Amino acid sequence: MDSNTEKIFRKLPVFMQRRIMEMPSDIKDNFEEIRIRACHDTMIISRGQEIKLHDSEEITPDILEETLNRLLDYSYYAYEDELSQGYITIEGGHRVGICGRVTLNEDKVHLIKDISSLNIRRSRQIIGASSKVIKAVYDERKHNISNTLIISPPKCGKTTILRDLARVLSNKGFKVGICDDRSEIAGCYNGETSYDLGDRTDILDGCPKAEGMLMLIRAMSPDVIITDEIGKKEDVKAVEAALCAGVKIITTIHGSSYEDIAGSAIGELVRNQVFETLVFLTATPQTGTVKRIMKLAGMKKGA
Repeated sequence: MDSNTEKIFRKLPVFMQRRIMEMPSDIKDNFEEIRIRACHDTMIISRGQEIKLHDSEEITPDILEETLNRLLDYSYYAYEDELSQGYITIEGGHRVGICGRVTLNEDKVHLIKDISSLNIRRSRQIIGASSKVIKAVYDERKHNISNTLIISPPKCGKTTILRDLARVLSNKGFKVGICDDRSEIAGCYNGETSYDLGDRTDILDGCPKAEGMLMLIRAMSPDVIITDEIGKKEDVKAVEAALCAGVKIITTIHGSSYEDIAGSAIGELVRNQVFETLVFLTATPQTGTVKRIMKLAGMKKGA
């Protein structure tokens, strides 16, 4: 078991840790999610299969509350902004989804209390995850990076591929800037990344994408900026500013087809072929499967 995975297990109740450690190595080493729900057995998702832990103790609201406190390092204040969005990102870049009673402040979600379920999504580095897309992203003969948009539904491996692209491009001599607004790509904790992202990679952690991309351009003169899950109108302006500065962009968006993204908030960028390469991912037959690669150069705009 790798040390980054151990960071998750150390946050769980002791009885749950014991149950997990009793499971076969193949399940422990390849798990994707741990779902903990009040009054139900904990569920491990590994290789797409659901496995019940058959907990030795009933999962009560108090146990869920204590588990969340441990995940938060007992600091609600530090995670207030994330909690208002229904998730937190913990040490190692792992995301924890949270359900419970929502409290509002001026008609906006403020916090989630009376926790009813947690979903811990494992983050890990897979060296070589970008091997099937790197030739579409990077032209070795011209030493040129293509502006790239990776498209897929959730849980198809977008972030894992981004992480590996950062490592590969950095090691090929490019200055890579990562705008990691949710601390998932780099998994930074106290300024230290959890992953090998190459020697020429600079990370702006916890900063909103629109502001972060501009800050990286001004401060770090990157050759390429990598960020995750664009989709807001302000992101469009930041991408355009990066391109005007001669900086390449590699990013992701939720979707399943060209039509999905062409009709989204960043649709104009897609239709105008700002992104030269589109990579579509699927989870079938396994997470990270490349479904299709589209090269937009030469296509009729608006097609």
